[in-house]
Amino acid sequence: MKDLKVIGDDKVTAIGMGTWGIGGKEIPDYSHDKEAVEALRFGIELGINLIDTAEFYGAGHSEELVGEAIKPYDRDELFIVSKVWPTHFGYESAKKAARASAKRLGTYIDLYLLHWPGTDWRKIEETLHALEDLVDEGLIRYIGVSNFDLELLKRSQEAMRKYEIVVNQVKYSLMDRTPEETGLLDYMKREKITLMAYTPLEKGILARNKCLAEIGRKYKKTAAQVALNYLIWEENVVAIPKAVKKEHIEENFGAMGWRLSREDREKAKMCV
Repeated sequence: MKDLKVIGDDKVTAIGMGTWGIGGKEIPDYSHDKEAVEALRFGIELGINLIDTAEFYGAGHSEELVGEAIKPYDRDELFIVSKVWPTHFGYESAKKAARASAKRLGTYIDLYLLHWPGTDWRKIEETLHALEDLVDEGLIRYIGVSNFDLELLKRSQEAMRKYEIVVNQVKYSLMDRTPEETGLLDYMKREKITLMAYTPLEKGILARNKCLAEIGRKYKKTAAQVALNYLIWEENVVAIPKAVKKEHIEENFGAMGWRLSREDREKAKMCV
């Protein structure tokens, strides 16, 4: 069953597909391209419409693989996210980076994020203004940030001139509940900003958690599905686990369409 959340005026599946490591990490890796494209298409066929990538992933090759994977599908039915690396912050360089990403993807970008804050506020502000102009040009549709704490998110919101920040992509899992502990999640909920959770399974650690598996039996779900459902239980949270094996993509998909009870959700916190 599809489980949809709102980003801007769009609806995306509560579970998306992350691509860090697909097509390489800091440098391109072409050795598993066929498998990567097949995996992404498998997820799309299941009904997942949210795919996250970045210019940094595989030095752009991840974007190329996403672009290849989405070719057979109705582009308007998909929601593609990419990110600009801090070395490309600044008005002109951010625009140039976005155009390069769009070229590798072979399409416009639904949501474009500042990947990390960096240390130069002036460059962050210039980049946000560049992205607003890219929305006007039709190259990107929405603007977001990634790894921004509460203070920097607020400052970034204030810097916007024409459009709103609709997403903050941060690390969030049952093992790392920093967004809950710092007030970031509650603030984003009030502001109607979507929290996009990366590393939601802690690289498979939570998928092997026996306590979560025990909770899952009641719902005929796995430990991984419980861990993901814990996150998407919040109305403004989507999760983007990375998976290449089809059984893992299918398992991630099965985290949608149901909800833990409030009591079991509290129990899940005690499992880690």
